[in-house]
Amino acid sequence: MANDPSHPAVESQPAAARSPDSRAPQAVPGALPGEDAGSVALSEALSSSFKIIKGLMALLVVIFIASGLFTVDPNEMAVILRCGQPVGTGADQLLKPGLHFAFPRPIDEIVKIPVGQSHTVVTTNGWHAYPPEMENAGQALPFLRAGVDGYTLTADGNVMHARAILKYRLQPGGALSYTFLYANPTNLIQNALDNALNYAATRFTADAAIFKDKISFNDLVLKRVSQLLDDWQLGISIETLEVQTSPPLDVRPAFDAVLEAQQTARTKISEAESYARGATNSALGQASVVLNDALTRSNQLVRTVLAESKSFQDQLPHFQDNPVLFKQRLLTDTMQRVLANAQDKFFVPTRSDGRPRELRLQLSREPQKPKEGAQP
Repeated sequence: MANDPSHPAVESQPAAARSPDSRAPQAVPGALPGEDAGSVALSEALSSSFKIIKGLMALLVVIFIASGLFTVDPNEMAVILRCGQPVGTGADQLLKPGLHFAFPRPIDEIVKIPVGQSHTVVTTNGWHAYPPEMENAGQALPFLRAGVDGYTLTADGNVMHARAILKYRLQPGGALSYTFLYANPTNLIQNALDNALNYAATRFTADAAIFKDKISFNDLVLKRVSQLLDDWQLGISIETLEVQTSPPLDVRPAFDAVLEAQQTARTKISEAESYARGATNSALGQASVVLNDALTRSNQLVRTVLAESKSFQDQLPHFQDNPVLFKQRLLTDTMQRVLANAQDKFFVPTRSDGRPRELRLQLSREPQKPKEGAQP
């Protein structure tokens, strides 16, 4: 049969008579026996892909490691949470400023705690809701608005406004409790301030809390806040606590008038006390001068009397020896002192017979002639 491949005619057919499309595969250099070009190309493509994947994996490893490096600033401390739990125990859980390593999310989470910064909490639950510009301009309503304005009750049943401004810092030893023990520590501190204001207001009258004994009121608020924060172990230290109190807006003018009157009274009292101290010091100084002068004069008089007494004691023996001569000498000394500045001197001796002498004085004497060269 012509289609039988075992026919001798088919086997003896020459190669040139075959179909031109039936060509034999050609050998590829470097290929193993039996491999064609497609297998080799596929092998080379897979090899290049594996090299690229290895490079990408190495780059991803480097990026993964580098992403775990983080820096803690000088005013901060950090905690590493690994699967939600702090890494380390005790004080080792807090990372100090510097460069640190942690696994990237979701393995590790970095929580930074600002321990060196000052934080401020303001409580306004007991304060009216008017801004300062409206209050100063007199635009505030003279009554409390329910549900809007805050207030607190005092010990005498009055109403007043009160608010507190607290500045605090985190203590290094309490950073963990502040950050992880409470969900919102700021709200907790505000609650402590509100509690302290209400606690202090119930122990002071309105007059005392607003201006009479405001220092004691502030001290009680600070003491109460410190006690609550210590009990709650927040791990913070109070820097300053400013407490502001105010009467209700409708009676504020009366409070201001009373306060102004008391300040005026204190000023007048201070001026009076200052004047009294000055007058007292001046009087004491003058009294000291008078006393010292009197003491000096007294000492001088005593010394003079002692000197005269001594002189009399010394002259007593001479007087006793010749009293007449002593008297005449004293009389002569006295007359010399008396007549020292007399213009005319007249001496009338006693008569030897004891009879009185007649003395005639010319009262209207002729004026004396002026001396030559003398001015009239």
